[in-house]
This record gives sequence, structure tokens and C-alpha cells, in this order.
Amino acid sequence: METSLSPALKTRVLSFCWQHILLLFSLNLMTLGVALCVKSALGSSVISSVPFVLSLAGGEGARVPAWTIGSYTIAMNFVLVFFQILILRRRFEGVQLFQLLIGFVFGALIDFNMSLLDTLAPEDLTAQALTQLAGCTVMGIGIALEVKCGSVTMPGEGITIAIARVTGRPFPKVKIAVDTCLVAAAIALSYLYFGAWLRDVIGFGTLFAMFYVGLVVKYTSPRLGWFDRLLGYVPGFRRYIFGLARYIRNRQ
Repeated sequence: METSLSPALKTRVLSFCWQHILLLFSLNLMTLGVALCVKSALGSSVISSVPFVLSLAGGEGARVPAWTIGSYTIAMNFVLVFFQILILRRRFEGVQLFQLLIGFVFGALIDFNMSLLDTLAPEDLTAQALTQLAGCTVMGIGIALEVKCGSVTMPGEGITIAIARVTGRPFPKVKIAVDTCLVAAAIALSYLYFGAWLRDVIGFGTLFAMFYVGLVVKYTSPRLGWFDRLLGYVPGFRRYIFGLARYIRNRQ
């Protein structure tokens, strides 16, 4: 017996799908920004600093696997979600496990954008600085769009929210502390595996990203009314999707 979804349920399902299509677009912008920062050789973004060091340390005879930056980012995101569960215990909401999927997609998109920018190699300081600036700007815009999508948070923000919730400390202060710990861990790993501070991995560009990306998000967020309307999804788009679905069903 054939059953059909109610119009209201159809709308909710399509809205959910459209929301996460836009989320995928936002994550791609964020990871494009990450890749540009890596390519600048002035310092990666905070979230990619630890994965970047580990990806360089991996290889034949190394004590860590020869994984890509994206693969190590996926692993780190899984660890961050695990720590959220330890910190929040029973207060951890099951829906937040969706962070694992978001974290996986984020890492995969980093590798995708790194491959797209494979030939990018700015040689002089001006080109490096412009690449870093472009990366941080694109990343900030992507973060602002990602927040607007209203899905679960990224694991990096999730761990910050968890710590702030348990300690009662303001989110911005906890965010600075978490970012500082990630950068310190990256520096420690660079000394452990290379015996030196890798300044092309954790350098001035990393410090610049810590402050400038937040400014881009703060400036961009109030100016995304067009994106809110896009998220609200125009009726014509619904009719197109419904019509396409009916056409495919009738052809079967």
C-alpha cells in the first residue's frame, strides 16, 4: 500500500536537505581558507596546526602514520567529540554525535582543496601574505555561513562549548584558551618530531588567523540577510524538486 508524506513533512525534509547542502558549501569555503593558509607557508590556521605537523612527521620510519592533513583533522575531530562526552557525561546530547559526520566531511574537504591548490606556491613574502590574508578571509566568511546554517557545531567549537558549560566561563575566553592549547600542542609536536619550531607551520600567520578570522566573522554575520533568505528556500525551488521527484517516480 503506497503511503505519501504530508505536505508539511515534505517541506521539513526538503528544508533539512537544502540546509545541509548550504552547510556543505560553507564547509568547503572554510576548508578552502584552511588550504590557502597552509599554502602561504606563514603559518596554518589554528584548527589545522596539529594535523599539519603530524602529516609532515608521518612517513617511512616515522612514529606516526603517513596520513594527510585532512585525515589527521578527521582523527582530531573524533578525539574532540570523545572529550566532549567525557566532560559533559549525561548532559551530552545524542544529536551532537552528528559532529562526527561534519568533522569527517571537513577533513575530506581539506584534502580536496589541498589537491586543488597543489600547484600554488607563493615565493616572495608579499605573495605569501596575500595568500594568508585570502585564506583567513575566506575561512571567516565560511564560518559565518556555517553558523547561519544552524546545524550542529564543528567539533572545535563543540569542545569549547562543553568546557564553557561545565566551568561557567564565558565562551570567548574558553575559545582563546582552547586555541592556545592547540597551538602549544602543535609547537610541542614540532619539537618532538623535528627538534625545532616549524615556523612555516606555526608562525605569524597562525597568530594572525587567531584574531583576524574572528573579526571577519563578526563583520560578515550581520550582513548575511541574503543567506537567511536562501536558507528559507523559495517556493519555486520546492516546486522544482517536487516535480523532479514525481517525474522520476513516474518514469519507473
